[in-house]
Amino acid sequence: MDYTIEQLQKLRESEDKVEFKAARNNFSFDGGSQPDQSKRRKCFLGYIVALCNEKGGTLVLGMSDNNPHDVVGSNFYDGRIGDLEDKIYSVLQIRVRVKELFDENRLRVLVTYVPSRPIGRIMKFEGVGLMRTGESLRVMSDDEARAILNEQESDFSEKICKGLTISDLDQKAVATLKEKYSLKADNETFLIQSDEQALIDLDLLVNGQLTYAALILLGKTEKIKEYLPQCAINLEYRENPNNIAFDQRTTFLKPYFLLIDELWKIINVRNKNTHIQVGSYIVDFPELNDEVIRESINNAVAHRDYAKTSEIVIKQSSAEFTVHSHGGFPLGVSAENILTINSTPRNRLLADVLTKTGLVERSGQGVDKIFYQNLSDGKDFPSYSDSDLFQVTLRIPITVEHPMFAFFTRQLRRTLLDEQKLGVHDIIALAKIREKYDISGVKPLIIQKLLEIGAIKKDKETYLLSDAYSEIIRTVEGSDQDRIIDFISDFHSAKMGDIISLFDNRLTRRQVNNLVFNLVKKKILLQEGKGFGTTYRLNLQDSK
Repeated sequence: MDYTIEQLQKLRESEDKVEFKAARNNFSFDGGSQPDQSKRRKCFLGYIVALCNEKGGTLVLGMSDNNPHDVVGSNFYDGRIGDLEDKIYSVLQIRVRVKELFDENRLRVLVTYVPSRPIGRIMKFEGVGLMRTGESLRVMSDDEARAILNEQESDFSEKICKGLTISDLDQKAVATLKEKYSLKADNETFLIQSDEQALIDLDLLVNGQLTYAALILLGKTEKIKEYLPQCAINLEYRENPNNIAFDQRTTFLKPYFLLIDELWKIINVRNKNTHIQVGSYIVDFPELNDEVIRESINNAVAHRDYAKTSEIVIKQSSAEFTVHSHGGFPLGVSAENILTINSTPRNRLLADVLTKTGLVERSGQGVDKIFYQNLSDGKDFPSYSDSDLFQVTLRIPITVEHPMFAFFTRQLRRTLLDEQKLGVHDIIALAKIREKYDISGVKPLIIQKLLEIGAIKKDKETYLLSDAYSEIIRTVEGSDQDRIIDFISDFHSAKMGDIISLFDNRLTRRQVNNLVFNLVKKKILLQEGKGFGTTYRLNLQDSK
């Protein structure tokens, strides 16, 4: 709830988790140039960190700390509330709400609502965890820090959904659950069990009571809406990913065992294929890979924080597929280590049922599949870089920017023995070498394996993709360049848009630009005009 000035005047700092500061003038955002750290921390950010560590609270500037609290007015970030919120987020990676209030004399009060720190995580100011004691800020004690780090997230999905009965479950969803489990476990007898026994076997029904996992996976729409409306998934489509407004939005509120297939069908409507031909071989690579998209959504459903009222938001565009889910990463996981650490799902029961029924990979392997498949299909790296302490954002590029690499990895996998199969870290290393990224962090054993199977070669002090990759590029680019030359020869000149349409979405604009640029560089084509008026024609003089 948002406070009024009258309500604020009656609050007590410790009991109501609120901090009052007069802050009339020159209140520091981050301690400024104050050399004494104990004094530096008595700044705006210092109090935000302390309140966050105390599981949230309110920082009030422009009111005295004596009770009842008099309004004295503050000019802190006057007229720049948006900048203040953005600055806090950029420094601390937490989202606060800042509100301005004015009394009858137009004296300004600035109220900042601070969220709780995530479970098991300590918020720090200049590397130090802070707490409040009376009117002062102090460094968190070792015992306090240890208690926070030892916190465990409770499994929301295993909690009992009071009032939910078996009759509130969707029978089609229950039948799908039994069918998928029977197939995954190779256990036909599971199909003929009663619904009640099937739910008991999967721990969805405990002592005659259904869990929230049962509601999420199997509940009728009206019951999900009644007990857990934040379970909804919103799908937004934007032709241009940079547009703020969406072109189409669909909200799904169904048992997940039915929802995932319906969701994929709608997403797949806008799917496109990239065709790659090398010699007599033609391979199609879809922009939206079924396994990648399903796994990204499954992960969001299994790991999100259902105690928060925010819903999962999926954003689809012509360039990328993005999944936003509330709750931040599970304990011990970050954007940097997500591919190397085995984590415990936030909703263990829910994840366990999804695994046993074959909807998701074993714990920790879903992200591997997303990176492996996306890079193998010639797309750019998926990214979690926009995630913060309270929200996980997965961005998946869907444009096939590197079709020759896609054909190369497909060809490579086809020739390898079982014991030589490529893993996700092998594919990541190949993609980094293709892009000439720093590979100092790649394990030597991976480099050695890639050399032994002929995927890469060493050139002085650097590594390159093998000659097989270079040959694919020469074959395909030579054929594509010949096609451009023949096209321009027939029509005497052409604009870039005409040349791009020649490839019928098989190549991206950037790839066609590169082909044309190389032909101009070789003086096979002449470039005339500028901007949208640029045309290309054959250099007849040079061809004589």
